[in-house]
Amino acid sequence: MSLDLSTLSVAPKAGEPLFPPLTLSVAPGQVATVMGPSGIGKSTLLDAIGGHLAHGFACTGSVQLNGRDLGPLPAEARRVGLLFQDALLFPHLSVGDNLAFGLSRRVRGRAARRAAVETALDRAGLSGLHDRDPATLSGGQRARAALMRTLLAEPQALLLDEPFSKLDVALRADIRAFTLDHIQSRAIPALMVTHDAEDARAMQGPVIDLTALSPR
Repeated sequence: MSLDLSTLSVAPKAGEPLFPPLTLSVAPGQVATVMGPSGIGKSTLLDAIGGHLAHGFACTGSVQLNGRDLGPLPAEARRVGLLFQDALLFPHLSVGDNLAFGLSRRVRGRAARRAAVETALDRAGLSGLHDRDPATLSGGQRARAALMRTLLAEPQALLLDEPFSKLDVALRADIRAFTLDHIQSRAIPALMVTHDAEDARAMQGPVIDLTALSPR
């Protein structure tokens, strides 16, 4: 299960590419990190991979996941999860219902779905919080809940868009370790973009600077 980018680049239509062509293979359980200054196209790169590229942009090259070409597929068919810098939990749903929203349709029946959510809450250190209002969670709790919701959809790859940048310094090491542990335990490839070199080091994978397009 690998995520493979081959000479992938993104450009505004009738404009110059945001960065030179990127070729990269991310192995199962590995987190590759892409770095570069603001405006170079890091988040746009993730949009291209996930199938969310904004109107007015086009990409060249190819994206394959487990040997499957993602280019012709809509976002919902790609099985690529996305985690943002803000832990975007739905405010009108309880913590448990937020996780259930991401639950794979393969889990059928109310009892089975509730059990899957409770197991995920337990793994995230959120036992007993199924009925809590997301607004009452700490920053670290929200981050863990958001990751578990994404993983419950059973993605085959994960994209991380500055996922730790809004966390307090004291929380970052814990949430980094929590995220890496779950990516490794599920053996899915992940691609992270960040400005923070410490985030990149914590993920223990290859680091690509878009300004040079060479691993560090």
